[in-house]
Amino acid sequence: MEPPRTRIQQKNRDLILEGALTAFSVNGFRGATVDQIAEAAGLSKPNVLYYFASKDDIHKTLLTTLLDMWLAPMIRIDPAGDPLAEVMGYVRAKLEMSRRFPRESRLFAYEILQGAPHLTEILGGSLREIVDTAAAILRGWMDQGRLARVDPHHLIFSIWALTQHYADFDVQVRAVLGPGHDPFVEADPFIENLYRKMLGV
Repeated sequence: MEPPRTRIQQKNRDLILEGALTAFSVNGFRGATVDQIAEAAGLSKPNVLYYFASKDDIHKTLLTTLLDMWLAPMIRIDPAGDPLAEVMGYVRAKLEMSRRFPRESRLFAYEILQGAPHLTEILGGSLREIVDTAAAILRGWMDQGRLARVDPHHLIFSIWALTQHYADFDVQVRAVLGPGHDPFVEADPFIENLYRKMLGV
């Protein structure tokens, strides 16, 4: 078991991961270097390599941390809650995360497009289990007649695709809408209306 980290150790790890997010977001995994990560973190290269064995180690840790954050709203879906309110709460949380964390969304999307070499075990393990659990909750509500019947897995995929589009394709969205528009503010009522009509009974 890994011993608890000191406050300084945790601070430096956080600085390295933030620097890595900047470097990987700009240059991709192949283009980013440990030197770039160290510069972005404000630390020396030896200091970075004291905390992480390699660039690959940093990348995998960053992606795993991001995935945990990305899945947190799904884990919070309450089987005892109001079905439509729970789904809409999840949709709004995902849209807000795309607004607040666009670099993280794009980094995760880039990893998936590359075949997810750093996340293969996680995607087929804990991610699948969490999604299957959420899908089972949705299916249970549908069986009770409390949500309109749709495929629960594809419902989840559609929520991911629709909300994360605003982060992953931010430049395209803003170019099409033109100046004076806030894509996230304008998306919120559209997405709310879409899922309420789809799932309401």
